[in-house]
Amino acid sequence: MSNNSQKMKIGIIGCGNISRAYFGGARNTDVLEIKSCADLQMEVAQQCAEQFGCQAVTVNQLLSDPEIELVVNLTIPRAHVEVGLQVLEARKHVYSEKPFAIDLESAKQLRQKGATTGLRVGCAPDTFLGAGIQTARQQMDAGKIGLAVAGTAFMCGHGHESWHPNPAFYYDVGGGPMLDMGPYYVTALINILGPVKRVAGVTTKAFEERIATSEAVRGLRIPVKTTTHLAGNIEFTNGAIITMIMSFDVWRHSLPCIEIYGTEGSMQVPDPNGFGGSVRVSQNRSDWEDVPLAFPTNARMIGVIDMVRAIRNNRPHRVSGDVAYHALEVMLAFDRSSQTGTHVEIANQVERPAPFPVGLAEWRVDDG
Repeated sequence: MSNNSQKMKIGIIGCGNISRAYFGGARNTDVLEIKSCADLQMEVAQQCAEQFGCQAVTVNQLLSDPEIELVVNLTIPRAHVEVGLQVLEARKHVYSEKPFAIDLESAKQLRQKGATTGLRVGCAPDTFLGAGIQTARQQMDAGKIGLAVAGTAFMCGHGHESWHPNPAFYYDVGGGPMLDMGPYYVTALINILGPVKRVAGVTTKAFEERIATSEAVRGLRIPVKTTTHLAGNIEFTNGAIITMIMSFDVWRHSLPCIEIYGTEGSMQVPDPNGFGGSVRVSQNRSDWEDVPLAFPTNARMIGVIDMVRAIRNNRPHRVSGDVAYHALEVMLAFDRSSQTGTHVEIANQVERPAPFPVGLAEWRVDDG
């Protein structure tokens, strides 16, 4: 293992749309270097390599490279665990895009493999490390609205087929609004409020088939194999109850992203699928007041940076597989509750990730 001051060389598997954000973020830090990238389509990997100055290689070549210590897994959701296990077998740390997995059994395999090998397992989203959610966490911890009692979390839209070049997997098993967008919301709420006790949900889908209107696949008929409207209540171990709707079946709405209601006031939390945004607090019956953001905005890749520094300094990483597993269990509980007609108790419990300290520079974590 390299010494504490040396850049960690990492690889990226999966060079789709989201990879550009990771490649771009890597340019803002001196703690890591993207050495290689791989994709099932070599020409796609070559395009990324040329644009961002790394090597295009096969997956096997990347995994067999002894210089690469950590792999960022940006494959499609149903491949996250399979590729993650391959990375751990190759004796490398792994950081995956969300969701952690599409079912609990395979998610357990990935966690257990990390534990038995002594390697780190991390998972997006890292948006909760941005200025917006970190400031909301700070306000909550400081008691600005008292103890959390209730809240709302809404993500409503009409899906991806009107704009995405490859929308089919959003409606396949492992897709849908909960596993696509739910990780941002559930992870942000875990960061602010702590772990979840139980879930009650009702789920459905409005359409059996979607027709793509995006230019790349216009006219493609997409079978819908997952629920696309999920509603329910999340009870946290601290007693707070959050009412949530995640939907791909809504044309227009005016609902807030997240609001939290406490014993002494209310707080508006910005869109958790972003790093900045506006935090607003109302104490008792006062008007909403904007809270100055107390942390750097950052962007995608800050979670990988934190993981690299955690590995180098032998501390827990904030974007942990344990938190991601807990979030996955919560998200999958909506369909399970709807199917059984009962509350679903959340078996796996976690601690909240450590907050960032105030005063950090952009793209920095607390230990470098």
